[in-house]
Formats: sequence, structure tokens, C-alpha cells
Amino acid sequence: MKLARTLGSVGGLTLVSRILALVRDSLQATFVGASFASDAFLVAFRLPNMFRAFFAEGAFNAAFIPMFNRKAGEEGGGMPAALAFAERALAVLFAFLLLFTAVMLAASWPITWGLSGGFSKQAPSSEEFAFAVTLSRITIPYLMLISLASLLGGILNSLDKFWVNAAAPILLNVAMVAALLFFNGDPFETAQAQAIAVPVGGVLQLGWLWFACRRSGVSLKLRWPRLDDDVRQLMKLILPAAAGAGAVQINLVISTALSGYLLDEGSISYIYYADRLNQLPLGMIGIGLGTILLPTVSRLLGAGREAEAMETQNRGIELALFLTLPAMVALIVAAEPIVRGLFQHGVFTGEDTVRCAWALAAFSAGLPAYVLVKVLTPGFYAREDTRTPVRFAMIAVGVNLAGNLALIPLIGHVGPPLATAAAGCVNVALLYRTLRLRGDFVADAQLRRRIPRLALAAVLMGAALWAGDRVLDPWLTGSLVERGVGLSLLVSGGGAVYGLACFVTRAFTLGDLKALIRRRRA
Repeated sequence: MKLARTLGSVGGLTLVSRILALVRDSLQATFVGASFASDAFLVAFRLPNMFRAFFAEGAFNAAFIPMFNRKAGEEGGGMPAALAFAERALAVLFAFLLLFTAVMLAASWPITWGLSGGFSKQAPSSEEFAFAVTLSRITIPYLMLISLASLLGGILNSLDKFWVNAAAPILLNVAMVAALLFFNGDPFETAQAQAIAVPVGGVLQLGWLWFACRRSGVSLKLRWPRLDDDVRQLMKLILPAAAGAGAVQINLVISTALSGYLLDEGSISYIYYADRLNQLPLGMIGIGLGTILLPTVSRLLGAGREAEAMETQNRGIELALFLTLPAMVALIVAAEPIVRGLFQHGVFTGEDTVRCAWALAAFSAGLPAYVLVKVLTPGFYAREDTRTPVRFAMIAVGVNLAGNLALIPLIGHVGPPLATAAAGCVNVALLYRTLRLRGDFVADAQLRRRIPRLALAAVLMGAALWAGDRVLDPWLTGSLVERGVGLSLLVSGGGAVYGLACFVTRAFTLGDLKALIRRRRA
């Protein structure tokens, strides 16, 4: 199995999307800053982001892909039977989404209030709150677009065309960056242009995946919806998977609402910008690995190849930790220089940088846990168990809520990110323990040997970043080119130290490198 190579293509495209997202966020910080207009847009954008994580990146794929693969693998069925199932699922999904979108649009006022806590601490005027509701109404249609796109993406993933689906989010970020560059005005006008770009990006994503499916010989016809046994089973699996896959997003929604209710203007923006930086490695590594592991493990289990499925999960965890441990250390140690280099210009001030950096460090403490949740849940979904992850997700939500209420009075806007990190750790501990007790996952000797060595290499890299920040700090408040050079030197220097430390500690050996090269040539 070419797990590293496949992750490289998926992760590379996801990295392009996340870099464009950073460009978008940097432009937003420049033109909108940390203001009520920024907070209003981010509340409106939270709902599409949450639904994408619930449905597109989690629940639908978790339920649909194993069923689609099973249909394709059944004797006498094959791909025609799988595509017929996809058409039936599309018919029901489309009808539900039409109704759901209409209800959400009608309820946009209470939804906006619930997601923001009414911005009670900021005490907005009626016109300002009406503006926030308008932005929510503009972004809500994206829910339908991304959900339809998720079905097409799930089919392409099942056909091992992972890169096509991974490229789709790039189009959303292109639309939003274009809106910021060409339609910026005062902060409120710019925020509205950003909101309009969200459904435009959704149309582009859906069109891209539809075209890719046609090129792959997949042409789905829209039927009259009918609830047959297969569709009922799909719906039965989707509902618990939605909460299980979206635990982090549920926690972020709670954090956003409590921040709007209890904290001052700009707090939602600090948390958002920090989360966006935290999402860079999470999206590239966690979502990429989860996307690859689910169809791979489900096929292996369906063929009775349990040992290979176990080996795949071990190497998935090993790869996740190899990439996330240094990312966690880097985002904690170098939080302030990273935020300063990316966002501190225009109306985003030095004080905003310090506040955002503290939130970033708190979020990053849970980064390995967020990614391991994505790696471990396919072990349940591939066995069509979507209920166990949802129970653990709800426990994590409770931990997050309690953490928010306890920490916000003590440490302000840093409380919600820290509570989210704690909830992620609880979630991954429960998932791992259950898989181990069931005998569905056993950490092999290679994984157990490498974890402490990877941790040591990450700590050595953190020390180098701390020293490098003192040297490169003047570059990070200069011109755009100087900031780019400074950040590039900081990141590349940290990466080089981590790579060397991995060889010194034997977390990664010369034999591993030769094996990787051989696989890439194969």
C-alpha cells in the first residue's frame, strides 16, 4: 500500500488550499481586522464550515463509502450496482437538502443569535445585528452545494481518484481571495463580498466534481426519491456519524457562541485566525489520512485481510505523529512570530497579534489529538459502527463546554481554544482504548519504538525555533517580501532541524528513506 505517496498527493493539494486560505485570512485581517464586521462574517462562515466538517468531510463519506464499496464488490453487482445505489442516495439527499436549506434560511435570525450568543458583550445596534443575519442568509446555500459535492467526491474516493476531491476546496479559496482583492471597501462591504464568495465557491466545487465524475465514466441521473432498504441503512449510519466526525466543529461552535456572549469585540476573530493556522496541518494531514484510510481499510476488511488492515492503521498513526508532533511544537513555540508575519499589517495591530498567538498556542496543544481522531475513526466506520464514535464525541463536547465555562472567566479568549484541545485529547483516548479492547487495533513494535523518538526530535526542533525567532524577528514586521523571507527561513530551518533530529534519534532511519524511494519508483 502506497500510503505515504497517496497522502503526498492529497496532502499537497490540501496544502495548496490551506495556503490560499492563509492568503485569504491575511487579506481579511488587512481589510477587516478584528472588528464587529469581521466577527459577523466569521459567525456566518462558521455554519458552512461546521456543516462541511459534519457532512462532507465526515458523516456522508463515513456512511457512503463502505456501502458503495460493498455494492461494487458484491458478486453479480459490480460498479453498475454501486452507481445505482449512488443515484438512489442522490435522489433522497437532494430532496432533503432543498427542504433543509429553506428551513435554515427562514430561521437565519435565531441561528445567527445562537452561533454568536447575540454578540451580547459587544452590544451591537439593531442594524449591525441585521447585517450579521444578512451574511448568514448569503452563506447558507453553500450547505446544499457542499453536501451534493460530497456525494460525488465520495464516489471519486472509492475509485481511488483522491486527488480530484482534494483539489475541490482550492476553488472556494480562489473565489474568496478574488472577492477580497477586487471587491474590498469599508470593513462591512468587504465582509459582505466575502459572504457572497462562499456560495460562488460552492458552485465551482460542485461543477468541478461533476465534470470529474463524467470524465471517469460516472453519470448520475436524478430520480424521484424513494426510501428503500439501502437508503434507510445509509441514513441510519449518517446521523450518528455526523456528530462523531464533527466533534471538533461542535466544540468550535460552542466556543464561538460563548465568546460572542462573554467576551469583548475581536475575540471571535482572534479565535478564528488562530484556528485557521491550527487547521493548516490538521487539514493537510488529518483529513488527508482519514480520506485515504477509510476506503482502504474498508476494502481490506471486506476481503478478510485483517492483518493488512491493522498494518495500515499502524502506519497511519505513525505517519500522523511524524507530521503532527513537530507541527504542534512549532505552533506553540513560534506562535507569535507566525501570527505577526502573516497578519500584523493593515488594521491588525501588535496587540491583536499577541492575543491571537496565545489562542494559537492553546489550540495547538491538541493538534496530534485532532489528527488521531481522523485516523482512528475509520477503524469504526469501516466496520459500519458509527454509533461508538458519536458517544465519545458527545463526551468530548461536554468536556469542551465545561472547560469553556471554567476557563473563560480565568483566561478570557484563551479559554475556548484550551478547552477544545482538552476535548480532543479525551476523544482520541476513548477511541484508542475501545479499538484496543475490541482487538481491532494493536500498536506494533515499530510504532511503540518510534513514538518517544519522534517526540524527542520535535522538542529539539522547538529549541531551534525559539533561538531562530530571536534572529529573524525584525524580518517579520517588515515589508511583504521581508515577512515572506523571514517566515520561510523560520519554517524551513525548523524542518531541517527536525529531519536531522529524526535521523540522530533513529526515529526515521536511512533504511526507511531507501524504502520510501523504492516505493515512489515502483
